Amino acid sequence: MSTTASDPLATLGALPGVPEAVDSVRKAVDRVYGHRVMRRRSNEVTAEAALRGARGSAALAGADWNLEEVRRRTDFSGDGDARTVGAALRLTAEAGQLLSIWRQSPLRVLARLHLVAAGGAAPDDSVGRPRLFGESVDEPLIEAPLPGAEELAGRLEGLSQLIIAGSAAPALVAAAVVHGELLALRPFGSHNGLVARTAERIVLIGSGLDPKSICPAEVGHAEQGRAGYVAAFEGYTAGTPEGVAAWIAHCGRSVELGVRESTAVCEALQRGAA
Repeated sequence: MSTTASDPLATLGALPGVPEAVDSVRKAVDRVYGHRVMRRRSNEVTAEAALRGARGSAALAGADWNLEEVRRRTDFSGDGDARTVGAALRLTAEAGQLLSIWRQSPLRVLARLHLVAAGGAAPDDSVGRPRLFGESVDEPLIEAPLPGAEELAGRLEGLSQLIIAGSAAPALVAAAVVHGELLALRPFGSHNGLVARTAERIVLIGSGLDPKSICPAEVGHAEQGRAGYVAAFEGYTAGTPEGVAAWIAHCGRSVELGVRESTAVCEALQRGAA
């Protein structure tokens, strides 16, 4: 697709600053994929990136545990923070299994992600389906106006059609829009931030930018801080070219910080220290 009408994401890829962000991310990803450790031990790097990504996503949801606590814990059924970390870990594990379904049925994938995140913690009839009129949302970090059920249904369908149609836009642009739109919509009664960041991960993997899932953007989102995350997201919801471009750039920087984290893992593995 080449026209704005048929490929709206392509227009976003041309916003000021976005091509530079895309190029910077591509170079960073290429560097870590070229690390000598990736030739022999990529599975270990992938596993560690998943753990660190889950920790970062949980931190943004308010459960800011240190990495070693996440690593050693086996029971996540305790307090709210433990359940949040457990949900983030389950989502990260699930993401790679949903790649083949995403491009054909993204709404089915989102339903599955919410089911996995909820883990039995939400009422059965609300799990895995978009919220209905009058239903509330538990998402304390995001305070943007909540779309009503009718608007939610229409925008979710529009997002789904955009994903199914495909785009010539860079993977970073598509991932940032999916992430931002799901945060804006908050389609479920809970765990929307965790689901949105997992969807971003799915787009980055499925696009071929990060096929081995070793560039955890969630690490970078957490490293840039909750306030920075919210401020960048507010730029997205404002809908201005500058705001949307700033959100895409923020997501790009998050991927680069995830790359830096996995590069450090590669170096540690090479030294025999991890």
